[in-house]
Amino acid sequence: MQRPDDRPPSDMPGTSLRERALHTLCIPDPGHKAQAALVLWAALGACADADRCLDALRPNDPLNPAPGAPLPGRPDRPALVPPMDVPHRSPFTTDGLAALLHAVCHIEFNAINLALDAVWRFAGMPLDFYRDWLRVAAEEATHFDLLHTHLQSLGFHYGDFPAHDGLWEMCVKTQHDITARMALVPRTLEARGLDATPLIQARLRKVNTPAALRTVEILDVILRDEIGHVAIGNRWYGWLCAQQGLDPLAHYRVLSRTHNAPRLKPPFNDAARREAGFSQQELDYLLGD
Repeated sequence: MQRPDDRPPSDMPGTSLRERALHTLCIPDPGHKAQAALVLWAALGACADADRCLDALRPNDPLNPAPGAPLPGRPDRPALVPPMDVPHRSPFTTDGLAALLHAVCHIEFNAINLALDAVWRFAGMPLDFYRDWLRVAAEEATHFDLLHTHLQSLGFHYGDFPAHDGLWEMCVKTQHDITARMALVPRTLEARGLDATPLIQARLRKVNTPAALRTVEILDVILRDEIGHVAIGNRWYGWLCAQQGLDPLAHYRVLSRTHNAPRLKPPFNDAARREAGFSQQELDYLLGD
């Protein structure tokens, strides 16, 4: 029997899609959460027109989690440790490749949570904002499923290795400021994946086992989609700055200092970042110019 907090969104009649996003965020089981995120995206896609979508989302309704609701819902494992305490292992061993897969799997699980949190938490945004982030949640759910299936083929499961919670910690820091959220989660922390993925793939090609090359294929899918996700963050950060009369680059510097965002270091994937909407001025800023 399913626990009440594991009910899929389709079992919650009479609630808006944003309420269902909050419910999905609170689901602790990763597989159930991923499936529920896909159901939410399909439910929005079933809207025939903008008016019906707006009615289904109820974007202007302020929402509050139920008392004691876990934000986010997560399983008992993996153990969460400081970033420096996550062990690094060689992908040339089965255990090391599994640890690398697990690390990316954990990122994708957190990315589902981050997208769902943006949907329920921030009221009063245009319809396209919610459409964008529900699509992101669904694509991150697909990434999680691809990675977890591959991890299981090596004899491991999500939760078998320790992980850190840096992505969600920034989500908490920016929970009261949507502009900071867009600046520092998708276009800062998640954008690091655009830089890191080709380097990881190059190392896996040297491993050159079927399992390593399958990981390269999955990372190709993730990189393609993540360029779009970072572009969504860039789009809404720019839109919010325009609404408030803020210079995006100058305000980004302020937000980075205020929320102690990590200083990003090269090498940068300039081509992917340009495709995701970063300007030359922003790329120069990353390099300290």
